[in-house]
Amino acid sequence: MDTQDGTQQSQQLILAHNVFLLKHPDVSDIEKVRLSDEVLNSVQSNDMTSYYETLVTDKVLELDQSLLESMRAKNEEEIKKLDEKIADAEENLGESEVREAHLAKSLYYIRIGEKEKALEQLKVTESKTVAVGQKMDLVFYTLQIGLFYMDFDLISKSIDKAKNLFEGGGDWERKNRLKVYEGLYCMSTRNFKKAANLFLDSISTFTTYELFPYDTFIFYTVLTSIISLDRVSLKQKVVDAPEILTVIGKIPHLSEFLNSLYDCQYKSFFLAFSGLTEQIKLDRYLHPHFRFYMREVRTVVYSQFLESYKSVTIEAMAKAFGVTVEFIDMELSRFIAAGKLHCKIDKVAGVLETNRPDAKNALYQATIKQGDFLLNRIQKLSRVIDL
Repeated sequence: MDTQDGTQQSQQLILAHNVFLLKHPDVSDIEKVRLSDEVLNSVQSNDMTSYYETLVTDKVLELDQSLLESMRAKNEEEIKKLDEKIADAEENLGESEVREAHLAKSLYYIRIGEKEKALEQLKVTESKTVAVGQKMDLVFYTLQIGLFYMDFDLISKSIDKAKNLFEGGGDWERKNRLKVYEGLYCMSTRNFKKAANLFLDSISTFTTYELFPYDTFIFYTVLTSIISLDRVSLKQKVVDAPEILTVIGKIPHLSEFLNSLYDCQYKSFFLAFSGLTEQIKLDRYLHPHFRFYMREVRTVVYSQFLESYKSVTIEAMAKAFGVTVEFIDMELSRFIAAGKLHCKIDKVAGVLETNRPDAKNALYQATIKQGDFLLNRIQKLSRVIDL
């Protein structure tokens, strides 16, 4: 959200992630001491008065009255200067200078964490803006505000607004950036399939370093793709993708997670998966979907294993995954009951029998059913005509 060079993550989004970790029960107390110092330094250096008050209310930081008053005084002084610049531009300078003065005030409100004032000032700036590209940049600032506060309604409306703007023109660089923003929104709202497609479309054109580093982008792309793509698409778009291959080794456990799934090395897959769980749990965007994602991944891997068999012993499956027979029995019982796996357990014989739905047979039955319905309608219509 702050103005910085294009290869650095927004300081405000780093702050939001640190605050998330400070509130997380699984983060150690020693780590929280370090995070608390970082959060306080970030708040203080940006004079985030109202955000500081929120953190104090949430018991994330302790109140320092002198610091609060100092930041408030600096805010008032800076806003006064910005208002004077706007007045001077309106009286003595041209339209572009007036717009720049209003934009500077918008960016200052964003920097100090004044959400409502920032959004209001961005609207004023937009009214002074003509070029589609510059209007898009304002939408990106709004999206970053939405991501900072996890305001999904604001993010959704801003994405729709950006798409409408692009109908009137716009460059490819900004369109590609929007895909990453929308992909992150979809992932954060549990639409993993759409998120995977948007991320994969942006792999070779990624420039949204203000949201996260490229390593993190690849991490999200692989995680969303594994539960969204079929085996053939996963091989083409992810496993063999050169952009992913150059980075995936830098991310702990991710290469083993992806390749062991594709290579059917299920014991290695479970080991890599257990290593990744901590990263997923401590991710600000994935944390709310942790349990859901864990279930979906297990559904994918169990389905892939069972696809090769008409029947298989529970003991053989447990051995393949490196777990106990009791664990596999309990796991599969849950997934079968939820309709996630198409098989049945013969507990006496200790065997799993697959009963995958036959797509051709299902289509045949549906066609017959629809044909019967059509014939009945024709017969009824012929009776009416005869009368």
